[in-house]
Amino acid sequence: MNLKFRFAGFVLLGSLAIFAACHKSVPPPAPVLPVPTDRQLAWHEMEQYAFVHFTTNTFTDKEWGYGDEKESVFNPTAMDVTQWVKTIKAAGLKGLVLTCKHHDGFCLWPSKYTEHSVKNSPYKGGKGNVVDEVEKACRAEGIKFGVYLSPWDRNRADYGTPSYVEYYRNQLKELFEAHKPVFEMWFDGANGGDGYYGGANEKRKIDGKTYYDWPTTLKMVREMEPAVIFFSDAGPDIRWCGNESGYVSETNWNTITPDTLYAGKSGIQELLGTGSENGTSWIPAEVDVSIRPGWFYHAKEDSLVKTPEKLFDIYLSSVGRGANLILNIPPDRRGLINEIDVAALQGWKQLIDGYFKTNLALNKLAVASSFRGNSEEYNAVKVTDGDKETYWATNDEEKTGTVEIDLGRPQLISFVVLQEYIKLGQRVKSFRIEIPKDGKWVALAKGTTIGYKRIVKTFPTEASKIRLVITDSKACPTISNLEIY
Repeated sequence: MNLKFRFAGFVLLGSLAIFAACHKSVPPPAPVLPVPTDRQLAWHEMEQYAFVHFTTNTFTDKEWGYGDEKESVFNPTAMDVTQWVKTIKAAGLKGLVLTCKHHDGFCLWPSKYTEHSVKNSPYKGGKGNVVDEVEKACRAEGIKFGVYLSPWDRNRADYGTPSYVEYYRNQLKELFEAHKPVFEMWFDGANGGDGYYGGANEKRKIDGKTYYDWPTTLKMVREMEPAVIFFSDAGPDIRWCGNESGYVSETNWNTITPDTLYAGKSGIQELLGTGSENGTSWIPAEVDVSIRPGWFYHAKEDSLVKTPEKLFDIYLSSVGRGANLILNIPPDRRGLINEIDVAALQGWKQLIDGYFKTNLALNKLAVASSFRGNSEEYNAVKVTDGDKETYWATNDEEKTGTVEIDLGRPQLISFVVLQEYIKLGQRVKSFRIEIPKDGKWVALAKGTTIGYKRIVKTFPTEASKIRLVITDSKACPTISNLEIY
């Protein structure tokens, strides 16, 4: 064989061997437990959806009905649930959770277990079924449908006895047998107090931890709707954020240990807001807030509807801190989302679309301080490729690291969006965002947790490069996405 050819062959074989070695599949990082379920992952990706509070309270100008309201007061004059759903969808919200029964006990569907329902109201001559109508409108517009059924019932004579729990479960069966799929079941934490209670007009106390026998109730619902997400103060799927003001804590762990939420009242709301770095369960936070001061429509609050700018601030302090936002939008007495609320929602959507129109980092060159096993499966460009299933990761022993992104030319930077690959758990404990200035990297912003999503608002600054610095992590960081706006 020609010596020159043989030498070239060795070079070629050697190159192929090096190529194969460099591209050999490297095992992914081990999960940092706990991790989200598939239904929780789907919930995270929704990011924001609507709450709709609508019942006799809308017509009596109350927030909490006493339970003695006449069914005849429920009489919307121009009901249009399609208007609700189209308004909600146009605002960028991906679902709707309806208050099928609030604390007053009035049911928005013709429940066969009570007379205190829409079937005895003037609405559609007693033939209306608001739950069914809203669900169908959601399906038609392509958004998800969820239900709220208050465990507390100020109308029922048997509230506080075992028979009421059976009544409550029967109504859950009615709802879940008639409406599928249901993406979220919302259980309110308000339980027990004064009420009408069939005419007793007294205060009743229950042990919220044991009275309802929640494990049995949730198991029953889960069997009917396997993919449903359960919300209550302590989960089991998603937790309350600890306030109704529109924010979750800047440090927001998706993990928490449920038992700690029953240890006593002190510090519970703060714990709900922050979660626990070493929590035993994946129970992420949901931020519930109303577009108005109250949860139901009151004409006196027409001048107090949150502005688009306020709603945008809420977006940044909820979705922008890794929680989901459930924004309450209550219909008025006509049965319509009021024009004032519609205008605020439209302005809010315009702000979001305007600020997050063009991702300056998409497909830009990215370089990392290191990446896992020197494998391209985990290199820095995975944070700018627009693919949520790819991620930059370091070697197991490396809990810090940097990713530098070259924007090509000076760009005005106002927001940085970060996302972890949470299928492998939440890891990052602290980070820093830097830009070059006078030959040095200087901090533009700092933060703690990232989780599913973190939106960092910066003072508008011009830079041609930007660097993410992971300064501490529970394990090797796994960053799936970095966007710049």
